[in-house]
Amino acid sequence: MSENKGFQLGTIGALTLSVVSSVSIVICNKALMSTLHFIFATTLTSWHLLVTYCSLHVALSMKFFEHKPIEFQTVIGFGILNGISIGLLNLSLGFNSVGFYQMTKLAIIPCTVLLETLFLSKTFSRSIKFSLAILLLGVGIATVTDLQLNMLGSILSLLAVVTTCVAQIMTNTIQKKYKVSSTQLLYQSCLYQALTLLISGPFLDKLLTNQNVFAFEYTPRVVVFIVLSCLISISVNFSTFLVIGKTSPVTYQVLGHLKTCLVLAFGYSLLQDPFSWRNIFGIMVALVGMILYSYYCTQENQAKAEEASAQNQPEEAESDPFLQVENATTKLNDLPLSKGTFWEANKDLRA
Repeated sequence: MSENKGFQLGTIGALTLSVVSSVSIVICNKALMSTLHFIFATTLTSWHLLVTYCSLHVALSMKFFEHKPIEFQTVIGFGILNGISIGLLNLSLGFNSVGFYQMTKLAIIPCTVLLETLFLSKTFSRSIKFSLAILLLGVGIATVTDLQLNMLGSILSLLAVVTTCVAQIMTNTIQKKYKVSSTQLLYQSCLYQALTLLISGPFLDKLLTNQNVFAFEYTPRVVVFIVLSCLISISVNFSTFLVIGKTSPVTYQVLGHLKTCLVLAFGYSLLQDPFSWRNIFGIMVALVGMILYSYYCTQENQAKAEEASAQNQPEEAESDPFLQVENATTKLNDLPLSKGTFWEANKDLRA
């Protein structure tokens, strides 16, 4: 029982760290991109990942964690896929309206549920699906405004959703298959993510902003905010892998929408961003969905634990706990952007 409580506290800690670090980096990057006009999101993300790798390498040399080998093809494929998903999310934002981009983010949860059902034989109860539907409805009301479609933007959005879902599912399955911690997986994969974005970042940013990251005027204030953003990103990257490893990709996405609601609230209270009753209503609906999701997951896991105890045969829980670990055991896309300023936030700060 004490072991179960330890897991539970560990999961709550991971969720809290993820929320605090993600909201902090959104506020930092909004100041960097909106006020200081450093709008090179993909390149910035590559710096985040590079700093994360260097910090983990120092931690490894100081024996804070052990290196545990993972199959090379798996690690490099996983790292490159994560980098590609971040780049595609940036492109999706650049080639679509803000409203359609928000719909793209909302599509990640149902896509993840579908992929896990089809390929991992995972089942989700009607109660879980109902709570997720309420959550998505609330976030949609709060964030989705205009919906303008175009063929190229739609294709990029589809690819972004699929690659993001697969990458997050792999984050969970690799940790379980190879019995590695979130830190060990992050250390071995983030260098490949960083290299993917370091190579492609300047070109993508040039395509989307028509500006050259190397020609930007790096004032001391800009450098300070970039350094601060990179330092916060270490916590963001670590907590992302930690949450997905301890819970599931679906739970991580639910947490991501909680961050979106918090960012909206912080933007209104601290930065005086425009706020309407529609935003407030949407956030309230989303919070109801999150509460129901947590409640149903907890109830189902308790029922399965009791059944397993009665049969003396441990079974894997079918649903993803929001406040409990699954089976006892991952641009900056958390900021709803105002129309016309689509680089005000850092991309998928999994990075």
